Amino acid sequence: MPDLDDQAISKVAELGIKSQLDEVENLNVAIDIDPLKLITGALNSVSIAGVGMVMKQDLRIEQMEFNTGAVAVNPMSLAFGKIELTHPTEAEAIVTLTESDINRAFGSEFVKGKMQALEVQVNGETATVDMQKVSFGLPGAGKILFSTEVVLQNSQERKSVAFTAVPKVSPDKHQIVLEDVEYLDDQELSPEFTEAMLNQAKQLLDLRNFEIGDMTLQIKRLAALKGKLILESEAIVNQFPSS
Repeated sequence: MPDLDDQAISKVAELGIKSQLDEVENLNVAIDIDPLKLITGALNSVSIAGVGMVMKQDLRIEQMEFNTGAVAVNPMSLAFGKIELTHPTEAEAIVTLTESDINRAFGSEFVKGKMQALEVQVNGETATVDMQKVSFGLPGAGKILFSTEVVLQNSQERKSVAFTAVPKVSPDKHQIVLEDVEYLDDQELSPEFTEAMLNQAKQLLDLRNFEIGDMTLQIKRLAALKGKLILESEAIVNQFPSS
């Protein structure tokens, strides 16, 4: 049986999580162990607190809090610097995204590439448009605000469009969908254009983008506050990441 304390095991888990991230400002992993229980492969709990975590697609998380109950592990795996779960474990996770986090993701090359050469209806005719200067806002009152400049490829005419929408949990609880769209100043361009923007937001705010290691997240509640979006979710963890 490996002679490991909770700090040593926590460090193993921390390195594994860092290996899954592009960047992280601060990460703290706390594993509560009872040496007598560890012999049988039981950890009391695992807590993860992260700040400034950058995931795939340049999506930054301002803060993540992650807490499990009891965790069943293969005790011998710890001797090889791994935390190997023998049974899936349940956890609670809270993810906080700021307005600037989401704008950063919309400004990434990955997303900008998906906002070019969109086929939409303009004045009753099909036109090809590029979206530029996409801005995502969190004004509070349970709403989000989108604004963008649209360039018609043929004429190079520019149109400014802005609308609010209400974020809600999708039926599968993996994504955030945006409903109750209201255009500002009668600027509506076309249903296709609106759908294209809403679809990009839904893809970015898919909880599967925030999964670390072999886990499944489902949103329980969300709150669109002034300047930040908070997602409370349930997680089923099959394995923690290893470095």
